Amino acid sequence: MNPFTFQTTPNVLFEAGAAKKLPEIVAGLKASRVMLVTDKGVRSAGLTKAAEAALTEAGITLDIYEDVQADPPTTIVEAAAARAREAGTDLVLSIGGGSALDTAKLVAYLAKSEEPLDGIYGVGLAKGERLPLILVPTTAGTGSEVTPISIVTTPTTEKKGVVSHKLLPDWAVLDPELTLGLPAHVTAATGIDAMVHAIEAFTSKHKKNPISDQLAKQALALLSANIRTACTDPTNLEARSGMLLGSMLAGMAFANAPVAAVHALAYPIGAIFHVPHGLSNALVLMGVMRFNLSHAQGLYAELAPILDAEAVNLPEDQAAARFVDGLAAICRDCKVPASLAEVGVKESDLERLATDAMKQTRLLVNNPREVTHGDAFAIYSEALDGKARQAA
Repeated sequence: MNPFTFQTTPNVLFEAGAAKKLPEIVAGLKASRVMLVTDKGVRSAGLTKAAEAALTEAGITLDIYEDVQADPPTTIVEAAAARAREAGTDLVLSIGGGSALDTAKLVAYLAKSEEPLDGIYGVGLAKGERLPLILVPTTAGTGSEVTPISIVTTPTTEKKGVVSHKLLPDWAVLDPELTLGLPAHVTAATGIDAMVHAIEAFTSKHKKNPISDQLAKQALALLSANIRTACTDPTNLEARSGMLLGSMLAGMAFANAPVAAVHALAYPIGAIFHVPHGLSNALVLMGVMRFNLSHAQGLYAELAPILDAEAVNLPEDQAAARFVDGLAAICRDCKVPASLAEVGVKESDLERLATDAMKQTRLLVNNPREVTHGDAFAIYSEALDGKARQAA
């Protein structure tokens, strides 16, 4: 058996209404001045209301930073970190989607270490100290609450990542009540994102390990069993709970067996066209899956029964094909847009997308099959009019 290292968030609380227990966790971390990192949409939807009330009642000094943007620009991260230092913040709390959680990780780190952000891009370069950190996701998608990764958008619209175990929070607090009523299109896109995390972790060329494998399988089972219900019945607490737990398990998996070409090709779509990350993944998912089929057939066949019980006794090639088709069916049933054209991408944009995707070497190296510039261009071309989805 190959040696491996597995790291994850040390403390997880999963419970409906868990946000009301935040004062206890804050007290346990001996903090009294908390910065809440969120965005205006989450706050106006009332998703931070219970936590704010509970913390204020407990005598916690609360500084609310609600200027987070999707695909967080470096300027937002640096501004929030500067404010945290000036306010004497002794704990960072984030309630929100992946962008808020990713912002909070870096705020907690930069406010304590005072290192420049552009000096820690990459793997293992952030070695300093951070403020205590609590992350509370409001979508079932990124799994950011259990990953040592934060993705930001540079002034040149390039997505860059900081990867360090220092970014793992002290606590992940999962409250499925915070995901009730999430719109169907957001539920679908974030849910597909979480499924991609599980699949790419299971098929990752590097650092694939037995723990991540089991987490990925369980995550895929929970997500695939609940995503359709969560999209059609947004107040179904059981389905929402399954999605949130599945997202977290997928996050644990890919934090230790990293993602690959789907994410590499998705990043330029998000950075250039401001398409939500989950949707960007969904738009290139089928093209990458079919591209990888020849090199990941055995692994796809192993996952196939999770989506289709009848795939159990099929020959490997047929089971793998059924798996890819099953993913396409989920995308269709959940009404995920099928083509890049639907999000404003034109044929003239494909060269830039392919060029930018090839910069994601940190991710591409994990793909089961090597991806060239020509391969990336071809996958984008198929996705432009949804040919890859139609093939299923």
